[in-house]
Amino acid sequence: MKHQDGFFKSVRDAGLYYQSWMPEGEAKAVLLIVHGLGEHSGRYMNVVNCFVPRGYAIYGIDHLGHGRSDGQRLYVERFRDYTEPLDNYFGMIRDWQPGKPVFLVGHSMGGLIGALYLTAHQAGLAGAVLSGPAVKTPGNIPKAVIVAGRVLSLLIPRMGLVPLQARDVSRDPAVVEAYLADPLVCKEKITARLGAEMLDAMERIRAEAGQITLPLLIVQGGADKLVDPAGARLLYNAVSSADKKLIVYDGLYHEVFNEPEHDRVLADVEAWIEGHSTAGR
Repeated sequence: MKHQDGFFKSVRDAGLYYQSWMPEGEAKAVLLIVHGLGEHSGRYMNVVNCFVPRGYAIYGIDHLGHGRSDGQRLYVERFRDYTEPLDNYFGMIRDWQPGKPVFLVGHSMGGLIGALYLTAHQAGLAGAVLSGPAVKTPGNIPKAVIVAGRVLSLLIPRMGLVPLQARDVSRDPAVVEAYLADPLVCKEKITARLGAEMLDAMERIRAEAGQITLPLLIVQGGADKLVDPAGARLLYNAVSSADKKLIVYDGLYHEVFNEPEHDRVLADVEAWIEGHSTAGR
């Protein structure tokens, strides 16, 4: 396995970090990881260790304000500050891996970013896997709080409002401990602007998900406490893909790739990707 990394300039000249893991010999397909809120691309080693030995190349990018990339933590001026750099990076990957089928793998907020990206940029992809996609407005947040958050996003956009709950990422205590100890994982509160931009992005997905037509696999923890598991079903029903599949894992928490049962989850994902690897677009 060969690891490479670097930076490229993106929105407002920010330096964004990227990395890749290459198999020995030529890759048969490519996975593009789109990570979730507050984390970074280096937290997907279970995916890397599953797929790279099987001949897949894996690429990841740290979003603006995340991981090793520039930018204020958990802040974004506009949600397309995530999707535009992703498109730039995808273009780089296609130059590096010409003719190879590429699968987008988006988790949590990365699932929201990925879903929005697919509404306009799916033609070059062979398929997508969305894990615990954050596409549904949280039902446990009162409307008054949402309205107040939108006002603050205009008046004090960089103000931290909502903390992340580390204990809910996985049922594996070692995963939670590593999450808390990871200096590249942001433990600050989500800023008012990012919260408002995420809510707007969720509304866009409800309106535009029908534009998604490529092969799609959605995997969801049935006991997810960080995103509403119902969002996976809503997205599944809303997309226009003729080739789509939803797998809900009863009892699993948010990070299904990091749960004690991750081998079973990754085996399901690998089987699906393997079945679509020869159908590159």
